[in-house]
Amino acid sequence: MTFRAPWFFVVGVLLAANATAPSVTALAQPDNYPSRPITVVVPFPAGGLTDVPARLAVAMLQDKLGQGVIIENRTGGSGVVGAAYAARAVPDGYTLFANSLADTQNLHYLPVNYSPLDDFAQIGWIVDGPPLVLIINGELPFKTLAELLADARANPGKFSFGTSGPASSPGLTLVQLNAMAKTQIQAVPYRGSGDAAAAVATGAIQGAFTFFSQAKPLSDTGKVRALAIASPKRMQAWAEVPTMTELGFAIDQRGFVGLAAPAKTPKPIVDLLSRNLNEVVQSAAFKSRMAALGMAPPPASENTPEKFDKFMREETARQGVFAEMSGLKLVTPK
Repeated sequence: MTFRAPWFFVVGVLLAANATAPSVTALAQPDNYPSRPITVVVPFPAGGLTDVPARLAVAMLQDKLGQGVIIENRTGGSGVVGAAYAARAVPDGYTLFANSLADTQNLHYLPVNYSPLDDFAQIGWIVDGPPLVLIINGELPFKTLAELLADARANPGKFSFGTSGPASSPGLTLVQLNAMAKTQIQAVPYRGSGDAAAAVATGAIQGAFTFFSQAKPLSDTGKVRALAIASPKRMQAWAEVPTMTELGFAIDQRGFVGLAAPAKTPKPIVDLLSRNLNEVVQSAAFKSRMAALGMAPPPASENTPEKFDKFMREETARQGVFAEMSGLKLVTPK
């Protein structure tokens, strides 16, 4: 004889099971997290301007969390390979992503199969900066940006600036400057801004937009001269160099490095990581190391998941405007 339980008995058992079984959210509460090592995906090579701040923050973060935090460099595709991998990871807080300016730019030029905005839960900034610095060969006679631009206007095509390619921050910044100053400075692509800076030092090209850590040592030797910084505020580490804004050109091209998790990562985990990240990046030890690279974290009150998400969306839209100016063939972001 087959026993068939009445429907109300079955429903009662199921309801009781659901009431006692832990939900996904409950399993992911901060008191259970982290219970094993965390991986932070960095989509660029070790030693670069994304890797170095992330690596230092991770080393300090694991002491706060009481668990190992491991950097995994998944490179390729201008950062797309690592971002795509992190976006598809299980949203349990054990795979994180070090995002950067490239994530606000790539979707305008490349057919990426993820959204750097909607497929991630933003945690916060690791650092802001460094800004781009306009440098020229040290043997050129120009002492100010105005002198350089006056000669460039009088002699269209005379000057060549190194870039990291037309879709790079140095390339886009040169496009902006040419449009604003009504100049025709030629772009010469190099493998990276470090190579471009070295070419300026040797006189192979007249100038470049490059980063602080590449420009400052060459300036200290007199091989290059810094004329302006593409940031709204002067740098503490190079306070004598004026900003492009001061000189009449509202050009703001700064890098940044942030931390994000896959979308749908439980909010308690995101908030816990945000709090611990802020403690790390606001420490004197972290700030002093970053200052040497021309980078600094924003104030703790400004470094929240909500404000970082807002920044990412605004910066992505802003980079879209620059992409339109570039004259390159663009893709429609998803």
